[in-house]
Amino acid sequence: MSLPCLFNMEDYLRIGVITTAHGVKGEVKVFPTTDDVKRYKKLKSLYLSHKDAIKELKVESVKFFKQFVILKFEGINDMDTAMLYRNADLLVSRKDAVKCEKDEYFIADLIGLEVLCDDGRKIGVLKEVLPTGANDVYEVEREDGTDLLIPAIKECILEVNIKEGFVKVKLLEGL
Repeated sequence: MSLPCLFNMEDYLRIGVITTAHGVKGEVKVFPTTDDVKRYKKLKSLYLSHKDAIKELKVESVKFFKQFVILKFEGINDMDTAMLYRNADLLVSRKDAVKCEKDEYFIADLIGLEVLCDDGRKIGVLKEVLPTGANDVYEVEREDGTDLLIPAIKECILEVNIKEGFVKVKLLEGL
């Protein structure tokens, strides 16, 4: 089932990207973009965003292989059909999303927030969240077009206010 043109991407979160077909029976290999890959086991359906169309797909089976998730969807039964969806985003609705813990945020909600210094000065706009293993790093595009990298640690990130659209930070010496 395709969704109407009024589909609002803000109501959905990306949880993976199809990289290629897996085998000849219609399975796809997915690079997960979620912290909780086991969440795939709980999904009965998800949304595929591909070539300006959104389509709901029923999940038939889920397996894990190295850092990938192998998914089988209802109605996709051969490798050629599976390959049509290469590089497609897999989405879940916000109402089906895993709930964030305190001081956790969806990356989609952080991108585009205004970044302010603890003294109120505008630094720039949060452009990207880079996972590094130890902690995430916020990439901020300054008004002069240069980028500033800020570690997402309690010493630097003082406040995140999604509703009002800002992140307040303390710049440590050397940044």
